[in-house]
Amino acid sequence: MTRIVTIDPVTRIEGHAKITIHLDRSGAVDQAYFHVTQFRGFERIAQGRPLHEMPSLMARICGICPVSHLVASAKACDEILAVEPPPAGAALRRLMNLAQVVQSNALSFFHLSAPDLLLGFDAPPQTRNIFGMAADPQLPGSFLAMDGIALRRFGQHVIELLGGKRIHPAWIVPGGVASPLSAATREEILAGIGEAIDATERALDWYLGRVAQWEAEAAVFGSFPSAFMALVTPDGLVEHYDGLLRVLDADGSMLADRIDARDYRSYLGEANESFTFLKSVYWKDRGYPAGMYRVGPLARVVVADRMGTTRADARLSAFRSRVGRVPQSSFAYHEARLIDTLHCLEAMTAVLGRDDICSPRVRAVAGINRLEGIGVSEAPRGTLLHHYRVDDDGIVQWVNLIIATGHNNLAMNAAVTQVAKAFVHGEDIPEGMLNRVEAVIRCYDPCLSCSTHAVGRMPLDVQLLAADGRLLDQLLR
Repeated sequence: MTRIVTIDPVTRIEGHAKITIHLDRSGAVDQAYFHVTQFRGFERIAQGRPLHEMPSLMARICGICPVSHLVASAKACDEILAVEPPPAGAALRRLMNLAQVVQSNALSFFHLSAPDLLLGFDAPPQTRNIFGMAADPQLPGSFLAMDGIALRRFGQHVIELLGGKRIHPAWIVPGGVASPLSAATREEILAGIGEAIDATERALDWYLGRVAQWEAEAAVFGSFPSAFMALVTPDGLVEHYDGLLRVLDADGSMLADRIDARDYRSYLGEANESFTFLKSVYWKDRGYPAGMYRVGPLARVVVADRMGTTRADARLSAFRSRVGRVPQSSFAYHEARLIDTLHCLEAMTAVLGRDDICSPRVRAVAGINRLEGIGVSEAPRGTLLHHYRVDDDGIVQWVNLIIATGHNNLAMNAAVTQVAKAFVHGEDIPEGMLNRVEAVIRCYDPCLSCSTHAVGRMPLDVQLLAADGRLLDQLLR
């Protein structure tokens, strides 16, 4: 008999998605699919717009990581204008992007994932949220709620100080940034970094003290071999604003080392499937779908030789001692996300310590000098590419966007299948199973409105289908 169960709390992922679990004729899970169900359209919307509008227009793709779109878009515009931002302008772009990684990572770990880790994957959904974490001050780890709120507030405040508002600032522009940094703003940001570092270190200590409790989940939460891709500096350190692509295979060997991301079409393929509007990006040499790889915080800490900052390097060394250079489990994203945050906070201190950081020279101005440009940066969720073509008047003719969630799409589908095979038994879907499916998706922190540019209500719909296609059970979040 078909049964439909509706659960009121909205799912803790960012976007509109559906998961179908397909059973074979014996009733065992055969395959599961992660469906992104709304149309992707910003590439077409951008056609016909003047080039100078692109950064602020692209920032509207997402309210969580608009700065990453600003950065990638502005860098594509720089290439078309054939200009290089002044050193202070580039440094200030980097500063805002680091602040955005901090606030987005805080949202992902503290607000979305920590309720599972603190309260348990089987806790009632009505209490399994950041308010439930804060409800009992005697609960070990209840401090995570306040630390998470404070850390995200700090990152957003830095964005506001630089760009005038927390969401969709228009401050990053072609050629640099719109205005210089004042000495007072520099001191205000520096004054808050210490507390933010302390909050991140507390979360790491708490996580490491409890990690053994989640061995069962870690074993099946997207635990499979894959390559990892992220930007690094020419010296092989973690890089968020600029840099070269490094791709590390599951066995630790290099598939590509410090290659120009602007040549992405030579080594990345883009595939479409009938079950989703989210395209899958793959490593061309291995074909589709064998060319699966992962991006994001875990990829950044995997591919880099070092983080390049003192505290984050110490944490990375401990991380690798415990799980190895190339961990298989997507559960490792949680710790990697905190290490990534710690590095960003330390890197912000270094940027603010530059002698020229308050220079008034923050923007280069030019006209259309090329008809094509590609901008690349690390978003919180992974490598982001913006590719534009314009006419002689600077009117956009063609756009291609590759979003971090697209890079991870193959891995997310593999992870959902793995979790379903481990936890789905019989012709119904228990609440704990549904939450574990959500939880493995949360490891990747997908931004589905980024990848599909969706609007409207954003539920997660999980369906259990028999071998003959009959709907056996459904849970709608």
